[in-house]
Amino acid sequence: MSWLFLFFGVAAEAMSHVALKQTEGFTKPVASVLVLLGHLAAFMFLAQAMKSMPVGIVHALWAGLAIVSVTILSALIYRQHLDLMTWFGMAMVAIGVVMINLSQGHHH
Repeated sequence: MSWLFLFFGVAAEAMSHVALKQTEGFTKPVASVLVLLGHLAAFMFLAQAMKSMPVGIVHALWAGLAIVSVTILSALIYRQHLDLMTWFGMAMVAIGVVMINLSQGHHH
């Protein structure tokens, strides 16, 4: 169940960060509320994930998956150009997330 909470936390965080651009400096109320609720939801889900997973692992996975998710969503939604070096960096983050996941069994 912790993994489900972690993924919901990542989704809420990614949605919130992508919507942040639409707030135009928090001058747009609907987008601003979406950002604030997204962050609140992300932390609520992460707190649930941390009940049975180590804090450091949850945070590392959350941060890495959020970075990749926000970058991909921004490219799709805002048509932001990603150069080869950015894709390489995203691949390295993804590899890091996989490595953390593979070592998960060794953490208490």
